[in-house]
Order: sequence, then structure tokens, then C-alpha cells
Amino acid sequence: MDNRDEVREFLTSRRAKITPEQAGLPPGSKRRVPGLRRGEVALLANMSVEYYSRLERGSLGGVSESVIDAVAKALQLDEAERTYLFDLARAANRSPEARPRRKTSAQWTPRPSLRHTLDAISAPAFVRNGRMDILAANQFGHAFYSDAFAAPERPANLARFAFLDVERAGRFYPNWEATADITVAILRTEAGRDPHDKALHDLIGELSTRSDEFRIRWAGHNVRLHGSGVKRFHHAVVGELDLAYESMELTTEPGLTLTVYTAEPASPSDERLRLLASWSTAEQANRRSSESNTTGPTRDVP
Repeated sequence: MDNRDEVREFLTSRRAKITPEQAGLPPGSKRRVPGLRRGEVALLANMSVEYYSRLERGSLGGVSESVIDAVAKALQLDEAERTYLFDLARAANRSPEARPRRKTSAQWTPRPSLRHTLDAISAPAFVRNGRMDILAANQFGHAFYSDAFAAPERPANLARFAFLDVERAGRFYPNWEATADITVAILRTEAGRDPHDKALHDLIGELSTRSDEFRIRWAGHNVRLHGSGVKRFHHAVVGELDLAYESMELTTEPGLTLTVYTAEPASPSDERLRLLASWSTAEQANRRSSESNTTGPTRDVP
């Protein structure tokens, strides 16, 4: 899968976001394009207009890191955008044989040690891939994302949940608009990192076909590094939760991320998380009891 179109659209969209004044250039007159002209980007990046035009047409094959860095500075890319541009360049220069072999959702199962680590965390914790499939979660994580796990598809996918189960997602995410923006930006970032991921392309195609909200955001070409922060949720069982999250890439599992949610100690959200933990334990006990009654020995009725 060629990434020339993505390179072209990304560079064009970033160029359109910067005014001459922001770049320290005179505004000029009779501007026919929003933002900077190609020639102005070339000037700022210290290269010829012809060469920059070739880059913006999507030709990043053989381009040096110093050139990519010059373009990133000229376009005033933030850290996430700069990383994304370098990912696009690496993908353009990588042969099909050399591209990273990422485990598919169907192939991957957590190692026993990772499973034990998840179970030892006394907070909602889960492992996801760049497509936002939840590949593993502790009991607390399953309880926390109970609405997302309500869908029959496995693995549960947070992007499908956000855009295709809008009623539940709109309740779970009080600031759904921001969550939708972040979700699309994460998928766009992953697409730049691995443009050959067929499952990711299939997911993007499905969401683009079924959700206008997704399609509009996807056309924005925004990217994001998602490592830590604070989010607000509204859980169906315990109500409002203000939680901090930390996401850590798994060194031994390329492309997978472990995320843990925590609440400020002694806060209302902390109390509600404890209530959610109790509810989760009770639900699991009821489920085990039900399964035991279903599969246990039967008696003849006299």
C-alpha cells in the first residue's frame, strides 16, 4: 500500500494551517491558497521550489533525515506531527520484506507474566494495539469498559465503540467530541507508522463508511502522541469518574500499549472506583455461580 497520497495530503494540510505572519514572512497580496505557498515553505526549508514540490507530491523515497527535519521546522510541526512525518518517510523507504511484523489481534495472547501483572494492578488496566483493539484487560478493566465489551465483536475495539455505538459511548464519554478527535488522531498516527496494516485499513474503511463523524475527522489529518493525561467518564454503574491515565509501550511486544487508570486518593472518583471494584467482584462471582449451575450434574426429577 503506497503512502504517497497520505504524504501529499498531510503536507498540504499542515502548509494550509500556517499564515505568512506566523512564519515570519510578509503577507503579500492576491493569495489564492490558505496558509503558506509551496515556494514559501521551500524558502523556509532552504531548498528549491521544485524539490519541495516533489516532496509534497508524496515522493519521500531516499529523502534524508536532515531534509525531513527542515520541512518539519518550516511547517512548525509539533512533536506528534514531526514524529508522524518521520514515520511516513521511514515507511516510504522500507521494502515490503523489511516492514515490521506486528501481531494480529487473532494471533496475540498475553504471556502468563503479563497476565499476572495485569491481575496484580488494583486499577483498571488493559493492553491495546494501534488499531485500538483491547487485547487483554484485568477484571477491573473489563468492569470499567463494560459498555465497550457489550458489543459482540472480539476483540472489543474502542474506535468502533466511540463511533458505532454512539448512545453508549456518548454516555460513557461526557466530552465525546474530544474523545472522538483523540481516537481518530491515534488511528491516523498508527496508519503513518504502519501503512501496510490491512486490518487497520479495513477498520478505517468500515468507520468511514458507517460514520460521518469519523469521516470528517479523518480528513483533518490530525495526529497525536497519547501517553498521559486526565479524562472524565460516566460509568453506567458508579457515575462520574475523573481519572488520570498512563500509557506505556511494551518493549517486548512492539506496537502494544499498557494503559492504567487511577483516581486521586480519597477523592470522590477514588471512592467510586472502589465501588466499581466491588461491583466487578460481585458480578464475576455471580457469573461463576451461573456457569457452575449450568454445567454441573443434573438430577432426575421424580
